[in-house]
Amino acid sequence: MVTTFSLYVPDWSFVDYNEEHPKRLLQGEGHIRKHAPTWCRAPFEPEGLLSSISAILSGTIGIHYGHVLIHFKSHSERLKQWVSMGFVLLILGIILHFTDAIPMNKQLYSFSYVCFTAGVAGIVFSAFYILIDVWGVRTPFLFLEWIGMNAMLVFVMAAQSIFPGFVNGWYYKHQDNTLVNWIQEHVFNNVWHSQRLGTLLYVIFAEITFWAVLSGIFHKFGIYWKL
Repeated sequence: MVTTFSLYVPDWSFVDYNEEHPKRLLQGEGHIRKHAPTWCRAPFEPEGLLSSISAILSGTIGIHYGHVLIHFKSHSERLKQWVSMGFVLLILGIILHFTDAIPMNKQLYSFSYVCFTAGVAGIVFSAFYILIDVWGVRTPFLFLEWIGMNAMLVFVMAAQSIFPGFVNGWYYKHQDNTLVNWIQEHVFNNVWHSQRLGTLLYVIFAEITFWAVLSGIFHKFGIYWKL
C-alpha cells in the first residue's frame, strides 16, 4: 500500500494505476507487454511486481485458515477464528473499494480485491465446515472432496486452461469454430438467450461438473496428481 500511494510515476497522471512502474524500474520495458487495455496508457504487465506481493498475501491468508484447522481442535474455536477474520477482511475490502482508496481490480490483484475475496472465502469455508463437519451433511458435497483430492490436476488442467487450450487447438475451418466454443454458444448462450447467464451455466455444468466427475473417477481408481 505504501508503494502504491507513495511511488512517483512520471508518465502517468494521478488517476491512473501505478502498478507497472516498479516493474519497469527493475526489469525495463522490454519485459512488459505492449498491448495494454484501454485504461492503461503505458506498457502493461498484468502479473506485475505489486500483484505478486498481493498473491503472496492471498496465499498467506489461506495458510492461516489452514493453521487454524491444525491448532484449534473444537468446532466453536475454529469457526470463531474463520468467521471473525472473514468478516474483517470482507468489510475492509468493501470500505477500501467504495471509498475509492483502493478500488477492487482483479487484473492488478489490488489489496481491496485480496481482502474481499479472502473474506468471502473464509465465510464460505465456514459455512461448508458447519454443513459437512458439524452437521454431518457430507454426501451432497462429495464432488468437492474429489476435487480437493486432485486439486493439482484441476488447477493445472482447468484453472490454467491447459485442457481447454488443447481442445481449442482443434478447429474446423476457423479458429473460433472449436468444440468448446460450440458447446458454450449453442448449448448454453443460445438456449438461455443470455451470454452472461450462459457463461455462468457453462462454468457450472461444463467445467466444474466435468472436473468433479473426472476427479471422482480418478479417486475410484486411486489416481492422484501430487508433488
